[in-house]
Amino acid sequence: MITGKNYIGADLSSDSTVSFKTFNPLLNIENKTTFFEASDSEIQKATKLAHDAFRVFKLVSAKQRSEFLIQISEELKSISDDIINIYCSETGLPEGRCKGELGRTINQLLSFATLLKEGSYQEVSIDTPLPERKPMPKPDLRKMLMPIGPVLVFGASNFPLAYSTAGGDTASALAAGCPVILKSHPMHAGTGEVVSSAIIRAAKKTNMPNGVFSNLNSKGIEVGVKLVNNSYVKAVGFTGSLKGGRAIYDLASQRSHPIPVFAEMGSVNPVLIFPKKLQKEYSELAIQYAKSITVGSGQFCTNPGIIISFKSDYFDLFINKLVQEIQEISPSCMLHPNIYNSYNLGLQKIKKNKNVSELTSYSDKYENNFPRHVISRVSAEKFIEDKCLQHEIFGPCSLIITCQDEEEILKVIESLDGQLTGTILAQDHDTFLSQQIIDTFELKVGRIIFNGVPTGVEVCSSMTHGGPYPASTDSRFTAVGINSIKRWLRPVSYQDFPQSLLPDELKNDNPLNINRIIDGVVTREGDSHFENT
Repeated sequence: MITGKNYIGADLSSDSTVSFKTFNPLLNIENKTTFFEASDSEIQKATKLAHDAFRVFKLVSAKQRSEFLIQISEELKSISDDIINIYCSETGLPEGRCKGELGRTINQLLSFATLLKEGSYQEVSIDTPLPERKPMPKPDLRKMLMPIGPVLVFGASNFPLAYSTAGGDTASALAAGCPVILKSHPMHAGTGEVVSSAIIRAAKKTNMPNGVFSNLNSKGIEVGVKLVNNSYVKAVGFTGSLKGGRAIYDLASQRSHPIPVFAEMGSVNPVLIFPKKLQKEYSELAIQYAKSITVGSGQFCTNPGIIISFKSDYFDLFINKLVQEIQEISPSCMLHPNIYNSYNLGLQKIKKNKNVSELTSYSDKYENNFPRHVISRVSAEKFIEDKCLQHEIFGPCSLIITCQDEEEILKVIESLDGQLTGTILAQDHDTFLSQQIIDTFELKVGRIIFNGVPTGVEVCSSMTHGGPYPASTDSRFTAVGINSIKRWLRPVSYQDFPQSLLPDELKNDNPLNINRIIDGVVTREGDSHFENT
């Protein structure tokens, strides 16, 4: 049952008079439940609870935190039908998409649970002392990564499960030993409450401290602003627009004690297609990319928004086939009227640009919240001149860029802002596929794909989901995969500490049996190593 209230730790609360409802974009009507925005007092209670919980939670063993994450996954499985019903009513997305996203959310939780048992994420390093060293003795130094403190997570609009309440940011922060305050996205507050109830039950069953997780509703931006400015919050995770991410980043940096913001923001995910690939596979590539551009109504952060190639007859054949295929794909419902209207506004700006030609055309009028699929075209010269053409249009559209030669394609790549992904479609021996192009491309993106599509982000240790600004606020980190835990950890060194006062991870006998770097050597040895030094 959805109450519309906030979870302040384990307690439901609704102090505020500010309320709102979610929206069913498929039926184009409001949903029935009234949600209550978190009040100032509720914000303060939730953040203070998280602060107090951190003093306990950071000492909870990795094994116990692993059990907590596993229990969350079990609780989610047990209410999967409830999640599916509310998810579909708040997003317009089909049941199959919800099941896939729920499965991914559960797998993310389990992958972090496995990581906690293995222990390498703490990067334990020990340098033994050299008391006889001249002219100065070398001290005993031991270092490990420690949790940073309570983390504020903003739920994402386009992934109500995998990037929201129990998604990757929350799972990685809890795995790190950081309590989470979730600022629920107003478009799917019901989904957020149902998932939050599962996290709260799991916390109780595994004896986690109250305040290890809270879920706060918001109608607008005010709750988020107050949370970012709250002194108990020590880091922020965000997935969304460049405008929203940059605003949060600026707020956090202006605090009297600035905090890190790990935001995944705007990306147009450029695709480079080379001549020999087009000559052999132009039709297959057009079919493949028509599906990639329109999947999920184009509401993926890795949607291929720019396609670049050389002027040629085969590129023209590819474009004609892409336009034909994309016009034959039936439109699917977008997440919310606000997103639908924003998409159309972006298309209008492109249409008014005299240097851009829209290649798709439609005679039929679609239902509300069902967008047109749009392919447009511009020359490389005009694209380079106009930075506005790089702005992400969140939806099922793509801009074709035509280059005259390799020099011009390099100029296009060099003109790009930072991106989450970049894709190369080529034969291995394609004349134009030079090392210079690859070297330039990798400076702009977090992930390079060869002969594939950017849509689809595998959750594993080798995945980078981030990139140079504005793709993300810190290109050194990923928002997906087990290495995303490093966003919520900081290094602490212990010098000349007695064994009895050291964390278990740093003790000579290695009671946790984890891999450690001792005097530059990776080992699981315990006392025996120190006896020989």
